[in-house]
Amino acid sequence: MARSESDALMKATRKAKRLTHEQVADMAGISRPRYREIEAGSSAARTTTLINIARAIGLELMLIPQAMVPAVDASLRPNDDFDDLPAFVANPDGERGD
Repeated sequence: MARSESDALMKATRKAKRLTHEQVADMAGISRPRYREIEAGSSAARTTTLINIARAIGLELMLIPQAMVPAVDASLRPNDDFDDLPAFVANPDGERGD
């Protein structure tokens, strides 16, 4: 997930839960101005800070192998025209893994 996507997800989740910047900042253990900068994408944050923010708003920060990104994306996508396609192909170029 790109940084702008994660920033947008943080903001949307915070708003959906009707939380203020101050509430999230307090739960994450950071200052309100610092949280606003991170959510706006104008400041980078340490991984531990992102984990704390995510957990404060009911999300979990996870690392997954790049090869699994299509499967995760497919599982999060609502039903659409791609339902008949496999979510994950181990060897997309048809190469054997012998």
